[in-house]
Amino acid sequence: QVQLVESGGGLVQAGGSLRLSCAASGRSFRDVGMGWFRQAPGKEREFVAVITWGGITYVADSVKGRFTISRDNDKNTVYLQMNSLKPEDTAVYYCAAYTGNAIYVHSELYLYWGQGTQVTVSS
Repeated sequence: QVQLVESGGGLVQAGGSLRLSCAASGRSFRDVGMGWFRQAPGKEREFVAVITWGGITYVADSVKGRFTISRDNDKNTVYLQMNSLKPEDTAVYYCAAYTGNAIYVHSELYLYWGQGTQVTVSS
């Protein structure tokens, strides 16, 4: 079992930056892949970024060049650095985890989820 707690959301103006954190606990972080998803009001949850235990990353085209995912395995924490934020980035951001070393972009493959953190970007 893995517990995930996100932090770092908030209100920011367009063009600004935020860094989200997700602290994991409950089992070894080894061989656990971590991802970020987001869900805007009235829309389906969408994939944002993923990072494997070994540090291989993949980000969605919609955020490529603006968002960076990273992890600190000593701290069991994954980060999402969000730069050049746009109003369309406004959503609840969820941290999620899966076991294994593949790259997963589909939410149904993730076993564990955090409670979400709100990110609001004003124009």
